[in-house]
Amino acid sequence: MQQPPRQTLPELAHTTTRPIHWLATATALAAVVAASGFLQPDSATAAQAGTKTPAHRPAAVAPPDPAAVHFPLDCGPVKAKVVKKAAGDLDGDGRPETVAVVRCDAGVGTPPSGIYVVTQPAGAKPRVVATLVAPKDNNSVTDLAIQDGSVLANLEGYSSDSVPRFRPDVHEKAKWQWKDGSFVRSTPSEARAV
Repeated sequence: MQQPPRQTLPELAHTTTRPIHWLATATALAAVVAASGFLQPDSATAAQAGTKTPAHRPAAVAPPDPAAVHFPLDCGPVKAKVVKKAAGDLDGDGRPETVAVVRCDAGVGTPPSGIYVVTQPAGAKPRVVATLVAPKDNNSVTDLAIQDGSVLANLEGYSSDSVPRFRPDVHEKAKWQWKDGSFVRSTPSEARAV
């Protein structure tokens, strides 16, 4: 049995790939990718009622640097050291304050800490405006945070002078909030003394 003759198609120019075809394809693809980088959608501009739009919002202000402040702490021959800090707007004026935990840099042991609020009015140097915990209270601060405009801290202290300094036996959580021109101390509702 004889097979029917095979039909041959003429070779078409576009079915044969050459390096120039790959180069043209790569160039076209690169042009599309580059163009897509320039054609981005507009940023969202919707604002909730009663809020300021980005154009009307004041520029962000950096919190005061506690390293530029002299703290009311007598350290004798050693320097005061900022061991913890947190920043946030505590009084609702739109400018951040810095809360700093400061103690003497004794090198060994854990000297008592102080908690200070530092502010920096526009065009002025930073300064201490409040002492939340004084070093004379003989506390160490183990944690510090600013949350919802309040200062939160974990304090460790001693119930008497006979308690060894390496083993504090009083543990408390404290909260300070700006009210009527001063910081008012309270105990967070979930805090318990040990």
